[in-house]
Amino acid sequence: MKPSAAKKTSPQPASSAQREQMKIVIVGHVDHGKSTLVGRLFHDTGSLMDGKYEEIKAQCERRGMPFEYSFLLDALQAERDQGITIDTTQIWFKTAKRDYVIIDAPGHKEFLKNMVSGAANSEAALLLIDAHEGVKEQSKRHGYLLHLLGVSQIAVAVNKMDLVGYSEEKFRAIEKEYRAYLASIGVTPTYIIPIAAREGVNIVSCHPEPKAKDLKSRIAEGDPSASPQDDKMPWYTGPSILEALDHFTLKPKDTELPLRFPVQDVYKFDERRIIAGRIESGKIRVGDTVIFSPVNMKVKVSSIEWFDPAGRLKEPPQEAFAGQSVGITLSEQIFVERGHICSHEENAPSLTNIFRAKIFWLGGKPIEVGNRYVMKLNTSEYKVEVKEIERVVDTGDLTLSEKAARVEKNAVAEIVLRVRGLAALDEFEKNAQTGRFVLMEEYRIQGGGIIDLKGFPDQRVKGRAKGENLVAVETRIDPRRRAIANGHKGGVLWFTGLSGAGKTTLALELQRRLFLKGYQVFMLDGDNIRHGLCADLDFSPAGRKENIRRVGEVAALFAQAGTIVLTAFIAPYKEDRDRARVAAGGEFHSIYVKADVATCKKRDPKGLYAKAERGEIKDFTGVNAPYEAPENADLVLDTTQFSVDESVAKLLDYVERNLVRPVVDMEEAGPSI
Repeated sequence: MKPSAAKKTSPQPASSAQREQMKIVIVGHVDHGKSTLVGRLFHDTGSLMDGKYEEIKAQCERRGMPFEYSFLLDALQAERDQGITIDTTQIWFKTAKRDYVIIDAPGHKEFLKNMVSGAANSEAALLLIDAHEGVKEQSKRHGYLLHLLGVSQIAVAVNKMDLVGYSEEKFRAIEKEYRAYLASIGVTPTYIIPIAAREGVNIVSCHPEPKAKDLKSRIAEGDPSASPQDDKMPWYTGPSILEALDHFTLKPKDTELPLRFPVQDVYKFDERRIIAGRIESGKIRVGDTVIFSPVNMKVKVSSIEWFDPAGRLKEPPQEAFAGQSVGITLSEQIFVERGHICSHEENAPSLTNIFRAKIFWLGGKPIEVGNRYVMKLNTSEYKVEVKEIERVVDTGDLTLSEKAARVEKNAVAEIVLRVRGLAALDEFEKNAQTGRFVLMEEYRIQGGGIIDLKGFPDQRVKGRAKGENLVAVETRIDPRRRAIANGHKGGVLWFTGLSGAGKTTLALELQRRLFLKGYQVFMLDGDNIRHGLCADLDFSPAGRKENIRRVGEVAALFAQAGTIVLTAFIAPYKEDRDRARVAAGGEFHSIYVKADVATCKKRDPKGLYAKAERGEIKDFTGVNAPYEAPENADLVLDTTQFSVDESVAKLLDYVERNLVRPVVDMEEAGPSI
């Protein structure tokens, strides 16, 4: 298509309500041709505003420089002078299928933070690689950042194929290398396309199939689908850039997502309490049964209140949708306050006190483990603490650091945050409205992030069917008499630590020695429990959570019966161990069997670490799932320093002091007991 033949239209079309709209970010190493690709794409689809091409062409002639398609996009004078894209540029164009917003994000390292902000608002991405230069380190970082920001639809364009003679061998080598890299970070590119943006090859259409007429005849006859470049890469049979864009799928509309109605405030009018807020996603109807998180209380919606100053509504609305600010009244006067989230029970947000955050840090002070911030999510505010820094990408030089000590300003990082209490939130990939947040310090926003819950269980206690005629039965045996008869109190010694730390080894040996002393003792081990009591549970985060809950309840019953019960479970989350402590009452004893991951990997008695690192075990604690070490354990046994015998001696001493000696004191007290 000749430049003069391009149809001139407005750069921002007025889309009808029926047309789809998608935002796509284009990223890549500096000078790999992003602006040229976008300029060519707009030109070849006839999406330029009237006179834009002629204006840029005239300016180039006045400056005595060749025409550049990138100048169609780089609107800032400073950008033309410097030859680089500084800020994100948003331009509209359309195809027969949908309207697009192309976000051209800078690839120069000094402006990478703008690329992050552009990608965070996109549904898909175009990532450019220079065929002549090959895969650069920055190309890898861009792929990682897109993954970090939750962009899963990625088309990789290998540009400047004209500079390598349209070589299939060169393209396949780049394709193989970049696919392998993306696979290593858990990303599968949707397409990898060879193009020559300056020449217009594979931008709008591809013609891998032979035509009835030869190419020269079709061009001579004015066939608009014919291009002089069509015969450059006959070996490529995939889609063009434009076809790839049209194959991308849209995110669900907010109204199609589960209901999320954060409470803005509670107002009182007459006798009514109106729960007010903005519906972030989903829809709500009068009569719906809803649940408020994190208080976990269910109630029915009695009415939907709408501010209608013009008096257009003849009767109150029966339903409301995402994007609308409304009030609701409830069938019962339950406790609801600002920050609570209203949802339907079957698709409620997750409740958790720990999660992984992918953040972009803007604060003047670096993030370090132990730092505390205020997290704002919709109308909610939570106090959070940094528990771990997993990896950091420096956006200045794009270096990637594993297990970094701090997160500096303008860096992108994956960190683990612990919330004081339970927070109601969603994974960003499932619901962006309740899956992104900001961190504040001294009343100023210091950074923003998105939520990743992979490997972290939902800590919501589900409602369970319970009988209505249950009455607790008195055992009629005084626990003190039972303790005197056994010679010791009942209690739960809860061994926790990483796999391979030595929990089972120590618990088994302690059980043997206590039994030889004549004590009532029994051990609950993870593998044995899984064969019976918890045989119906899987190994998902929710299944593991329920496994620990059951163990805690059974251990408490053993302790009430006067038995010293030993439990050997990883139990990685503080919340689950606290629940077991509550079940056991005052006879819970936390035993932290301490060993670092490196030591546990060397021991690896069951070969689990090796399987986890090969990807055969998902969410394995210590490899790809977190472990919250006890902060105030009753006894800490560092098995990297103490032998089995030394550790068991410490355990025996602990049992004598805490479970045996109190009973000796009871006996010495005489008949009054």
